[in-house]
Amino acid sequence: MNPVCKLCGDRGIILTGEVAVPCVCVRQKAVTRLFKASRLPKKLLNCTLANFNFKYYARDCLDVEKGVSYYGIAKLAYQAAGNFVAKFMQDPNTDGLLFSGQVGSGKTFLACSIANALLKKGKVVLFVVVPDLLDQIRSTYNSVHYNGEYTEYDLVDTARQVPLLILDDLGAHNYTEWSRNKIYSIINYRLNHRLPIIVTTNITPEDLDEYLGERTTSRLLEMCRPYRLLVDMDIRALQRKEKDY
Repeated sequence: MNPVCKLCGDRGIILTGEVAVPCVCVRQKAVTRLFKASRLPKKLLNCTLANFNFKYYARDCLDVEKGVSYYGIAKLAYQAAGNFVAKFMQDPNTDGLLFSGQVGSGKTFLACSIANALLKKGKVVLFVVVPDLLDQIRSTYNSVHYNGEYTEYDLVDTARQVPLLILDDLGAHNYTEWSRNKIYSIINYRLNHRLPIIVTTNITPEDLDEYLGERTTSRLLEMCRPYRLLVDMDIRALQRKEKDY
């Protein structure tokens, strides 16, 4: 049973003098609903820019192409994430971001830090893991065993139209023509309607077209500013070791 608000008794309004104003619990409940609708996994609800830890990015390892340290590159990606939050609050049609890098380099953490910051400000965000979304769409084709409440149209159209979409793990999978077309449909719609995307991928921007196709890659790079995260060891593996000691 949900607790009754001590300020308004769950009426949703309180009196300030002779004026009725919305109670703070109304916003709190609305934000709670937004977090649930975002589909962010519990583990990722604590990802914030304030918790982003630069100690995992070496100062003495250099990106050969740019001549910048892993630490310096992480700083640039971090700043881009913070700037995106500020820009999205002013203009929901701002450019998106594409975070690339190997497994365990902090890509998803940064993407979810953006999501959590905007959700707390009352913005609508949808987080989807690309392989899971494709599996969900496929499952709707099985009319005998599928008992879900969503149709293929529901799933794809939500991803198309949500104000901010986070596509996590747009990785080096074996994409079929069918899955490429689904991803293209979502990205092309969002490009045409100037709706931003945050993408995480373990594919370099230069190699994306090998997996997604040229037309999808072209649109994605038009929509998103690319940032690469580099580490000399999987951050998750390091964090596991830290817990064990």
